[in-house]
Amino acid sequence: MVLGRNGCLISNLAAKLAFFPPRPSTYQLKKEENGKFVLVSSSINQEDSSMDVRQLKTKRGKKIVAMYLRNPYARLTLLYSHGNAADLGQLYDLFVQLKLNLRVNLMGYDYSGYGASTGKPSEHDTYADIEAVYECLQTEYGVSQEDLILYGQSVGSGPTLHLAAKLPRLRGVVLHSAILSGLRVLCQLKVTLCFDIYKNINKIKKVKCPVLVIHGTEDDVVNWFHGNGLWQLSREPYEPLWIKGGGHCNLELYPDYIRHLYGFIQEMEKMTTETRLKKIRQTLRLPKTNPNSSSTTAATNKCYCSCSIRCCCCWPKCLSCSCPDCSCPDCSCLNCSCLSFSRIRKCCLNFFCCQ
Repeated sequence: MVLGRNGCLISNLAAKLAFFPPRPSTYQLKKEENGKFVLVSSSINQEDSSMDVRQLKTKRGKKIVAMYLRNPYARLTLLYSHGNAADLGQLYDLFVQLKLNLRVNLMGYDYSGYGASTGKPSEHDTYADIEAVYECLQTEYGVSQEDLILYGQSVGSGPTLHLAAKLPRLRGVVLHSAILSGLRVLCQLKVTLCFDIYKNINKIKKVKCPVLVIHGTEDDVVNWFHGNGLWQLSREPYEPLWIKGGGHCNLELYPDYIRHLYGFIQEMEKMTTETRLKKIRQTLRLPKTNPNSSSTTAATNKCYCSCSIRCCCCWPKCLSCSCPDCSCPDCSCLNCSCLSFSRIRKCCLNFFCCQ
């Protein structure tokens, strides 16, 4: 009983640390005579004809605000789940830049309790929030999951992976300064506790589309190992972007950010259903490999140590490692013994082969 109370207290603490809605809100929601909604703020262009504002009701009874920015040249739509201490009024300029530079339609929204959205923020409310926004994209804008990319920044990685795990034909996922779980931001846990929040470490394994991870190496809010862990656990990882010297809230200022993100969007545009199916078939046909065998060529770019997750000794190359069991043909560390996350065993440094 004591453990239960302690667990509840820790869970509540993690939730309180997760949500910091701006007070007061940086905009106001106004309903015009024609029934349309507008966002009133000095930072938002009221003459932006590409913008639709909607108030959506979630299955938990909250009313949330969503902003849709239309790009006439777009083939794909980006559903953006923002980070902490921000709302749509602060994000409008960023959304416009992403819409133009990436050539996408963009949907952003405020969680329950953020901006002009009603209620108080909580983990399960954010899940209901993103589900309501996705339903709106389907019914009001005709966006299918095949043409949708989910983007989650920081705490927004929680609702993003919640939805991504449910959509088997999703085009892609972007995780920006994402978290492995709520409690792991506070302390480096080796196990996932039942009262943890945003258990992304488990949900990432269910995502069936390409995943781009972006993280700053000097992030002092959500350590880099969170991004690295999510990348390694992805079933279809895209080349990650580790921004050297980048922090938690400034990655958009680095030129590599928009360049790498644009490359990802371009590849997702070129990727057809036929291409995806071909890649899946190739994966299914791969023979099981012997961990002690060195007969496979380096071109396969796979690690043959005894881990159930991808080892980073092959990409990027490990410069130093002290573990005693690696026969990876294209590995410069020669010594690696990654142990499974599922076994909750420690591998080198914080579960990873190298840093």
